[in-house]
Amino acid sequence: MVRPQSLLFRMHIDVPLLGAVLLMCTLGMVVLYSASDQSLDVLFKQAVRILIGLCAMIGIAQISPSRLARWAPAIYLVGLGLLALVLIMGTGRGAQRWLDFGFVRFQPSELMKLAVPLTVAGFMADKVLPPRSRTTAVALVLVLLPAALIIEQPDLGTAILVASSGLFVLFFGGISWGFMRNCTILGLAAAPLAWFSMHDYQRRRVLTLFDPEQDPLGAGYHIIQSTIAVGSGGLNGKGWLNGSQSHLEFLPERATDFIFAVYCEEFGLVGVLVLLLAYAMIIVRSIQIALDAQEMFGKLIAASLTLTLFTYIFVNMGMVTGQLPVVGVPLPMVSYGGTSLVTILIGFGILMSVQTHRKFIVDT
Repeated sequence: MVRPQSLLFRMHIDVPLLGAVLLMCTLGMVVLYSASDQSLDVLFKQAVRILIGLCAMIGIAQISPSRLARWAPAIYLVGLGLLALVLIMGTGRGAQRWLDFGFVRFQPSELMKLAVPLTVAGFMADKVLPPRSRTTAVALVLVLLPAALIIEQPDLGTAILVASSGLFVLFFGGISWGFMRNCTILGLAAAPLAWFSMHDYQRRRVLTLFDPEQDPLGAGYHIIQSTIAVGSGGLNGKGWLNGSQSHLEFLPERATDFIFAVYCEEFGLVGVLVLLLAYAMIIVRSIQIALDAQEMFGKLIAASLTLTLFTYIFVNMGMVTGQLPVVGVPLPMVSYGGTSLVTILIGFGILMSVQTHRKFIVDT
């Protein structure tokens, strides 16, 4: 006998996940209003992007995981083509990262944060797991090719995140600890070569992490002002709209990459705990979806998207608090932005698809 399902479930909407996402977006709008100097125009644009993202999320949720697996290679190839196009006609401040067609402007590397894990998961789902050497080699090529194109923009931070999203699929596919150990040793051995191949500004970001006071008005300015804002929030914060570091314009990129510093200053430790709880609700529900998935593709993509989301949160908060180099990673569903926000919400749509396309059978 088929277990009865709710109307929203039949519409392929996972209520716990949707509720947590809406809560997170609401928190984001609240802090963005303050970070943007109470700009209704910025708030309206973000609201439109959230609406577009939610519509895309619900639309993607209607597509079964098996169909997503079949479409993944085509999405991957389109993404590679767009990345190549960025190198030819891309725009951006100091780097070619965006494609501007007049009526729409977006960052193709964001698309690859979904296309890479989808493609790797689709490739591995019908293979013998743990993956054999040949399967692993092909998966690594699928991961490293777009990462290399993104590095050429240059955008090392996004390249690492895109590669990580694909490597997470390999990890959950059961790749051996011996292989990971060997890759770690190889990576450490290649570190000097990687260091000298980095751009000067990238090396400065790493060195600044260890001693931002060396250049307080230059490379270290972001970290210094950010940590001041975070620490000044104390237990309860200075109050909404009362953050001095942000409103006196000491804090750069306060509506995008460093919006977490604004949040910490205004809401303090108590507010941060609320934010972390909201993120925890999303991550715990996503983990449950991965565990409940009936097909290998669903398990791999749900688990990898969940770990990828955690990585974004960890990297942004680590960057803002001075524990990691500044790499330009937005805080999911909080930072101002379009492409990254819509991409994250589409990822939640994939999770909903995995959850709601399961077949429920109970004993009679």
